[in-house]
Amino acid sequence: MSPPTSSPPSLPIIDISPFLSPHPADPSALETCAQSLDAACTSPGFFYLTNHNLPPQLAASVLDLARRFFTTVPDAEKQRIRRRDVGDGHGDGARGYQLIGDNITQGKRDWHEGIDWYRPVRPGEPHPRHPPSASAISRNTANPQEDGEKEGIGDATRTRTPPYTLLRGLNQWPARPADFRAVYEDYITHMLALGAAVVRAMGVALGRGMERTLVEATRDSWWVMRAIGYPPLPATAGAGGGEEEDGRVSCGAHTDYGCVTLLLADETRGALQVWVEGEAGGKWIDADPLPGALVVNIGDMMERWSRGRWKSTRHRVVHRGGGYRVSVPFFFEPDFEARVPGKEGEGEVVYGEYLMQKVRNNF
Repeated sequence: MSPPTSSPPSLPIIDISPFLSPHPADPSALETCAQSLDAACTSPGFFYLTNHNLPPQLAASVLDLARRFFTTVPDAEKQRIRRRDVGDGHGDGARGYQLIGDNITQGKRDWHEGIDWYRPVRPGEPHPRHPPSASAISRNTANPQEDGEKEGIGDATRTRTPPYTLLRGLNQWPARPADFRAVYEDYITHMLALGAAVVRAMGVALGRGMERTLVEATRDSWWVMRAIGYPPLPATAGAGGGEEEDGRVSCGAHTDYGCVTLLLADETRGALQVWVEGEAGGKWIDADPLPGALVVNIGDMMERWSRGRWKSTRHRVVHRGGGYRVSVPFFFEPDFEARVPGKEGEGEVVYGEYLMQKVRNNF
């Protein structure tokens, strides 16, 4: 990993503490924060978030566990929680571990591995099922975790068994390293509280009654979390000027499809890049880590809610340096049934339907 330098931050810095205070905050502090958010979300759509609620020790544990899983856990354990297609064992087409190259961005394979978790399906929520095939039944009995595991956060009592439909499965948790699940569920709890505070602040920034709209539309956020491991790109990456050929980019250029992304990442520099528009047409800038801060960006749904005032900004990861980069983004999303305004030439969307289409296409 590259050592930190004293270069100035490349993104705006937002102090979110006024919206996290357990006591009534000074109205002027709330307004200052909201105005700063408005400016940052207008351009560049990315910013550093400081004075948040994530304890340093928890942040360090989350990153350490991710690194240990990706770099020390045997392949057999990774395969046990592999993301599978609908109808294949515990598969719901979304949750679980992905090998390098499994994740596809804009039709091209990414050079990273990862685990995806989604907000659990709760008792009483729709859970359509497909009849299991004989091969699926055989696979299910071979893996105790697949055979009726109880869900964690958001579903402490319900036991469900496969097969599952799209997005309706169970989260897949590593058995090693020890305490992985407990630490990550603590992280989820903190991120849900932080996401709610950030979205409320964004509502204040947008005005026009948007505070109430955004709070109500994200009250039961259909959150997504990823742990991502980035080995250095092969030495041939980018040869001939093609930076985003298959297997030649850590994560291809994209916008996030949801509401707000809260990124916890290690100290690796020169990897996360943000597209910034300018008079010359735009350029990629590095969004290097700032000690103690999270990197935050808005997604496509927030751009819609702002009616185009804010932009969901393209970004990518190009990790050519030494060392193994890890990051754990938390996507604070709208409720599954939330209705989001259309943009020019399009009608409104139901977030869950929009998400399912993205998952089907592997984003």
